[in-house]
Amino acid sequence: MNRPANPATVPQRGQSVVEFLVLSVALVPLFLLFPMIGKYQDIRHATQMASRYAAFDATTRNDIQSVDGWKPEAQLADEVRRRFFSNSDAPIKTNDVASDVDANRNLAWRDPYNNPLIARFSDVGLSFGNGSNTHAGGFSAAFDSTPFNRVPVANAGAMGLQAPGIYTANVSVKLANLPAGISSVVPFDTIDLSMQRHTSLLFDPWSSPSPQETENRFGNLAPVPNVLSALEPAVNLGVSMVDMFKVSPPEFGNLQKWRDVVPQDRLRPVE
Repeated sequence: MNRPANPATVPQRGQSVVEFLVLSVALVPLFLLFPMIGKYQDIRHATQMASRYAAFDATTRNDIQSVDGWKPEAQLADEVRRRFFSNSDAPIKTNDVASDVDANRNLAWRDPYNNPLIARFSDVGLSFGNGSNTHAGGFSAAFDSTPFNRVPVANAGAMGLQAPGIYTANVSVKLANLPAGISSVVPFDTIDLSMQRHTSLLFDPWSSPSPQETENRFGNLAPVPNVLSALEPAVNLGVSMVDMFKVSPPEFGNLQKWRDVVPQDRLRPVE
């Protein structure tokens, strides 16, 4: 009597092929979209670098320190488009504007069907602050944060400083959708993806020509040392009596020891 064969020992011919075909339905489109994800990340990085460029450009062209004043907003926007979203070997030239032609595009930023991910350079936008179109709107009332204190901007006048606030530059990019009607690119055909990055900085001239000037500016914000200086004779006498005149008394309000002063023997006369 012949017994039926054990199903576990029967060759499963064609099973691996069927499993591969089933998995490929989900995995192959994902693998094909990996390059697209990398391109999106590359554009996002360029957007961040462009916002830094726009913000730090204001440190040299502004109405506080610069004689030339602000760089025109339209010119700065053209520079951002040409230098960060155009072809990578684009020369750095004044008044150079990117055109909507392949010669000015980054050829790596294209979809699988050879369409540019940035359809028009006008889709790259530049704004300031909370969406203003002018440099003046790029400032926001703020505080100058330090590790141990928060000095209000309102006290800047008492210190002889200009403090319009924190300046913010925003760069946004609207990306083109992938072609519609292709199931393997869903949902990238209707995603309407856009990216925005901003950089904020405080570029006011918070510096002084000498340590003494710094003390004069910030001394009014810390009146405690001045109060203690008035009590210094009595405190010194008490400390000296307790320590039998063997320990030097504290010097309240005296910052001489902490001044960043170059010794005279290290200085060279100006010729």
